Amino acid sequence: MRENALLAFPPEAFEEDVVCRSFFGRRQIILNRPAGIQHILIDNPENYRRTPATMRMLRPLLGNGLLLSQGEDWKYQRRTVAPAFASRTMPLLAGHVARAAQATVTKLAGCSAQPADLLTAMQSLALEIAGTSMFSLAMDRYRPELRDLITRYTAGLGRPSLLDFLLPLAIPSPRDLLRRRVRRQWVALFGRIIAERRVKASQAAPRDLFDLLSTARDPETGAPFSPEGLVDQVATLIAAGHETTGVALFWSLWLVAAAPAVQELLAAEVESLDLGPDTASEILPRLVHTRAVVQETLRLYPPAFIIVRQARADDDAGGVRVPAGGMVFISPWVLHRHRRLWSQPEVFDPARFLPGASPPNRFAYLPFGVGPRVCIGAQFALTEATLVLATMIKAFEIERANGEPLMPIGIVTTQPDHPPLFQLRSRH
Repeated sequence: MRENALLAFPPEAFEEDVVCRSFFGRRQIILNRPAGIQHILIDNPENYRRTPATMRMLRPLLGNGLLLSQGEDWKYQRRTVAPAFASRTMPLLAGHVARAAQATVTKLAGCSAQPADLLTAMQSLALEIAGTSMFSLAMDRYRPELRDLITRYTAGLGRPSLLDFLLPLAIPSPRDLLRRRVRRQWVALFGRIIAERRVKASQAAPRDLFDLLSTARDPETGAPFSPEGLVDQVATLIAAGHETTGVALFWSLWLVAAAPAVQELLAAEVESLDLGPDTASEILPRLVHTRAVVQETLRLYPPAFIIVRQARADDDAGGVRVPAGGMVFISPWVLHRHRRLWSQPEVFDPARFLPGASPPNRFAYLPFGVGPRVCIGAQFALTEATLVLATMIKAFEIERANGEPLMPIGIVTTQPDHPPLFQLRSRH
C-alpha cells in the first residue's frame, strides 16, 4: 500500500465479485458486485464514511473541502458549489482550456527536435487550466511552489504508514505533526493567490470559478463560504482537479502513441475543426472518437484508483455481510479490468465508448465515482481532456521515444513510475 497500492489487489480480485481478507483483525472486502456497490454508494451511503487513513493523508492538501467533508457539512458545500459546474458554465471553462492548450502546443513545437517529457507538460498544462479557470491568473509565478509541495508530499508524507491505519483519527502520529506543517505552507500559498485575485477583481470583474465560488450562496440558507471554507474549496478543486486530469492526459497520449491507427483516426476527426477558445465549446459534440479515447483511457488508467469506505454499523450490501468497522474497497482499477465485466479488459479499444456500442454496466465503470458523491467536476474534466487531446493530435504525430516499459503506480493517483519521453513531429 505504501509503495504501490495497485499491487495490493490479489489476482482473484479481477475474477471474483467479492474477495474478503483480514487486516489486524478488521474485515476487508474488495467489492466488485454491482448490487453491493449500488447499496454502499447510492442506497445507504450514510452508513459508510471515509477511513481515518484517507483523512490523514489527504486533509493536509484538501482541508475540509468538498472531497473530505461529511454529513450536513458536505450537503451544504455540495449545494453551494454545484452551480459553478452547471452546464451553462462549460463554454466559459472550455475557452480557458483551449487557450491554455494552444499555448502548450506552441511551447512544445518550439523544442520538438528534442524528445518531450509529456508527463510534466500535461501536469503543468492541467495546473495552468485549473489556475486560469479558477482565478483568471497565469500560474507561472505559483506553479513551481505548488507542484513542489504536491510532489514532495505525495512522495513522502502522503504515503500511508502503519499508524495511519491503526490510530484513531483524534490521536496524531509523528507523521501527522509533519503533515500539519505542510498544511500551513499550503494554506499560506493559496492565501497569496486569493489575495492577488481579489486585487484583480477590484480592477475588473473576470468571470471565473473563483468569481462563482466567492459569490455563491447556499440555496437553502443563503450562507456564503467562510474565508477558511473558501480556501479549502479552492485548494480541493485546484489540487484534486489538476492532478487527476494531468495524469489522465498523460495516459491518453501514452496509449495513442502506441496505436497509430487510432491516432490517425483522431487526426482525421480534428483536421478541419477550429479548436480555438471562441469555438471550443461548440465543436465538442463533434469530437466523438477523441472523447471515446479519453473514456477508454479512464477505464485502463483511472486516476482515482480506489474508493475506500468504513461501515458505521452492520449492514448487508447486495448479499455481502459488512460488519461495523469493516473496510470496503471499491476499486475502479479492479472493476475496469475485471474479466467478468469486460471483454478483453487489458486491450486498449476506444470503440467500447463509441455511439452504438453497448454501454458498460453502471457499476463496472466508475472513473468519477457514482451516487451522491460523484465527482462534481466530471463534466469539466471530460471537456478538458477531450479538448487537450484533440489539440495535441491536431498539432503533432506522437510516438514513444523508446521501448522502455512503464509501470503504473498507485499512490494518490495512478501515476507512471517514471516520466517517459515522446517524439513529436509537426503535422503542418
